[in-house]
Amino acid sequence: MTRSSLFLGLDGLMTLSRRDGVDIRPTLLRVLTDLYVQASAHSADEERQFIELASRLIDEVDDATRAAVCARLAIYPSTPTDILRKLGLRPTRENETLPQAAPIPASMLPKPAAEPRIVEPSPTGLSMQPKDAAELCEMFFGASASERTAILQSLADTPLKPAMRIPEHRANRAIEALEMAAFVSDVENFTAELGESLQLSSRIAAQIVDDDTGEPLACAAKALGMPSAAFQRVLLFLKPELGQSVQTVFRLSRLYERLSERAALIMLAAWRGSAVAAAARSKHRPSLYDDERQRPRGGASRPQPGSAPVVRTGTDGYKR
Repeated sequence: MTRSSLFLGLDGLMTLSRRDGVDIRPTLLRVLTDLYVQASAHSADEERQFIELASRLIDEVDDATRAAVCARLAIYPSTPTDILRKLGLRPTRENETLPQAAPIPASMLPKPAAEPRIVEPSPTGLSMQPKDAAELCEMFFGASASERTAILQSLADTPLKPAMRIPEHRANRAIEALEMAAFVSDVENFTAELGESLQLSSRIAAQIVDDDTGEPLACAAKALGMPSAAFQRVLLFLKPELGQSVQTVFRLSRLYERLSERAALIMLAAWRGSAVAAAARSKHRPSLYDDERQRPRGGASRPQPGSAPVVRTGTDGYKR
């Protein structure tokens, strides 16, 4: 019988396996299997020789070798049917669908991992009273540029309660509108949009935008979550006196990069609180000492000096 070229190198191994004291049958079966699965297709003669050699060796090797060979041939699509049965494997049929596995008991299923929560800036801390907020705003707007920077840096470490972060969808729309207004130097619309997006009074919003040195504007933009590149574009186009000064734009850009979100949100809470304090002061206006004199009366008015005396008549028609 002429052997196929695929198994020509096995003749010496087959002869050696018959000698006493040398058991190379496990190695021979592994080599035979490796040679067979390396080719995608085989001739009828190669398949017949593989069946003949492998069938004899499968019964003579240890369990570990049989399991290793079984794993290789189980996933090989051209394994002969006779070898599959020899190894206890079920041959697959064309267009055969595998049955679904039994459902896993609920007790064996792993517990679902807890969904990650989006952590907002912690609202914990000491709430500012309207009077304290007004004093902080007055101190901030009355300070110099370097003093404002120091105030903002110190706010990040204070136990004061910050304002809640602006919702992302609303902040994105506001940032886009602010950029468009700044690009055409529309200060009026920019101020109105800034006040509405940050829920600030028109007075505070105008004070932020009209400020000459720009620190309040940087703080408001940081509280809104404006990207650094967008803030730089606002500086360049909103007001010519700021955009034409390279030193001012560079200084505010550096401040914006170092400014913490917490400090900006604390300043935002102070701006809102100062508006509450201002509204309370206007509501409780002290009474004037002559309010009663200025209040109109529904009764008879007093005669003015120099006017003619009032003539009264009785019921009988005579003058009194």
